[in-house]
Amino acid sequence: MSFFKRFNFPVLTGILLFVVFVSCEDEISTIGAEVIGGEAFNTNKAVYDVFAYNKKIEAVRTNKLPHYQLGIFNDPVYGKTEARITSQLQLPSVRPVFGRYSQAVEDSSEDDGNESTIQENETVTEVFLYIPYLTNPRGDKDGDGLINEFDADPEDSNSDTDGDGFSDNQERINGTNPLVDDSVDDEDFVANNFAQRIDLDSIYVNSTVFKKDMMASFNLKVERSTYFLRDLDPNTNFQEAQEYFSSQQFSPSFVSDVLFEGEVVVDDEQFLIEQDDDSSTEDVDESKAFKRIEPGIRVSLDTAFFQENIINKEGGSEFVSQANFKEFIRGIHLSTSSISDDIMILLDMKEAKITVVYNYDSFDNNDTTDDDSDDGIELIEAEFELSMLSQVQQGAPITGNAVNTFNNDAFPAEISNAMNVQDNASRIYVKGGAGTYTEIRLFAEDEEDGVEFVNQIKAENWIINEANLIFYVDRNALDNAGTVIEPPRLYLHNAETQAPLINVSTENSDQDAVSLFGLFLNYDGLVQKSSDGKGEKYKVRITDYINDIIIRDSTNAKLGLSITPDIELIGASNAMFSDGEMDIPVTPTLSPLGTVLYGSAVSAEEEDFKLKLEIFYTETN
Repeated sequence: MSFFKRFNFPVLTGILLFVVFVSCEDEISTIGAEVIGGEAFNTNKAVYDVFAYNKKIEAVRTNKLPHYQLGIFNDPVYGKTEARITSQLQLPSVRPVFGRYSQAVEDSSEDDGNESTIQENETVTEVFLYIPYLTNPRGDKDGDGLINEFDADPEDSNSDTDGDGFSDNQERINGTNPLVDDSVDDEDFVANNFAQRIDLDSIYVNSTVFKKDMMASFNLKVERSTYFLRDLDPNTNFQEAQEYFSSQQFSPSFVSDVLFEGEVVVDDEQFLIEQDDDSSTEDVDESKAFKRIEPGIRVSLDTAFFQENIINKEGGSEFVSQANFKEFIRGIHLSTSSISDDIMILLDMKEAKITVVYNYDSFDNNDTTDDDSDDGIELIEAEFELSMLSQVQQGAPITGNAVNTFNNDAFPAEISNAMNVQDNASRIYVKGGAGTYTEIRLFAEDEEDGVEFVNQIKAENWIINEANLIFYVDRNALDNAGTVIEPPRLYLHNAETQAPLINVSTENSDQDAVSLFGLFLNYDGLVQKSSDGKGEKYKVRITDYINDIIIRDSTNAKLGLSITPDIELIGASNAMFSDGEMDIPVTPTLSPLGTVLYGSAVSAEEEDFKLKLEIFYTETN
């Protein structure tokens, strides 16, 4: 089972909610007394036990993901993870024609009596693999064309970052570079003819987040995959999608030709691609204007391979259908190794492509059909593009197949010993990828015992104003390990239905937020940091979930805890555990990050950090 979709909701602002609300940050027993309908009431706080159990993920489904990890991430707490990608290749359309004529027409050119049909001699000149990096969609807060990191005042589009007398927004309109003192008065000026700096997202260098002006590089290896990735599972009579897991190993057994091996430099600048001048437009010199491509992995692949296996196959059975092509070409395999840095990158393989640039001969009669004295052969350049995954729109099924594989170091003994045990945890180990998963029960370890607490609350006729789970960060564990990138958000869901504990209809979001972490602020789950920038705790509001139990007789279900790099993305995917398989959220699979939290089985000295459920309620006297 696997499904992915994004929340789609209007941002709720300016709506008055006629409920009693009390801030929950302070320890209180009684907030105050008022009168409702002539009856006195008290607003109190109750604290209940929470029970957590750590589970080690043996493998997680990693095909048809929204994002893929590539690289090496050395987590100081959990050890090293190496992520590789194996992907199918897809034709833009079946039976492609290279050049002007099909191969069948070329083959009969000598006998067709038409002098314009010739052997086109298609020859590959360049091949590029391009996979764009993920970017922050809210990286330009004031919309002036300059990302926040470089903007002198990211909240004022009229700021003049380069001090040339033109505001950043004016430079955006003029097409000049807001980071360089340039001028539209220059006779050679071409608007927007510079490389923009882009706010990159989800790139980790030596366990730190990639930032502007950081220098980083890695060694990339691109090989032909010889493993056939099936789209449908024969064990389901080809009715369901084939599942592939993170434990699958494709290299070295299922790879062959090396298409590229070399250094890739991580850069937040766009690529500038030189253009050829078009001789048919005498008044315009196209060579002065660059084509801009967003930052990403862009490397040259072996031209001989694509000459033999793409261009020379024109008209062959390999191109009759997508199925035939996938059976023939199989795909590519991507792996990395460190040069001086360990780098992990999140990539959207739906935007990945291989562009084959080739030349072909074309008959040119110079527009004189009745005079063959000036006839000749013209060399034409063309491109042919292969894709990997595709999706017609957000939330639609993903076409194509790619698999993320993870090679993980064994967890340290202290963490391994805390996995897959029935004891209530003193520490909660949260790790993305094929890492860990935490099951949580509210009120009592046994579901039947939990019913007694729920019935007691019902009997008291409490009005639940707010309910929170507070997860405190084990700073000793993180600080003793070294530099740790802490997950920015926790994801809590109903482990029995896979539904998120987020009520979209009552949610609040910050439209001015510079990242996705400005979404769903009622639910929260965001890391709260101290003045030194280190995480202290995560607070997850589950008010609606508790009210469903108390008011609407919903089941006090087992909950699941993991991390999320994108709170908008919901869905479940199959995972393997030592005791079998079950569905878990897909979002932790998309991130290498991890942290350590306090559980509820803590020592007396750690009581202040104990995991607990806080319920703020109103009761009438």
